[in-house]
Amino acid sequence: MTSYEIRADMVNNPEHYTNGNIECIDALQSMLTEEEFIGFLRGNSFKYHWRLRNKDNPIQDLEKAKWYDERLEKLLKEKGKL
Repeated sequence: MTSYEIRADMVNNPEHYTNGNIECIDALQSMLTEEEFIGFLRGNSFKYHWRLRNKDNPIQDLEKAKWYDERLEKLLKEKGKL
C-alpha cells in the first residue's frame, strides 16, 4: 500500500471510526436531527481547517475537511437545499 493510499484510507474509511458494521458518522446521522447533523458536518470541517497549521500532516487535515464538505454537499443536494 502506498503512502497516498494509507492517507486516503485514514480520510475516507479510518478503522477506528467503525464499530462492527456501523460507521460512527452513520450512527450520528441516525441519532441527530437533520439540522443537528448539518451543524456537525460544518463544525468538523471547520475544526480541520482551524487546526491544520498545527498538525504534522496538514494535507491530510485538508482532505478530512473536504470529506465533511462533500458529505454536507451530498446531503443538501439530496434534500433539495442546494
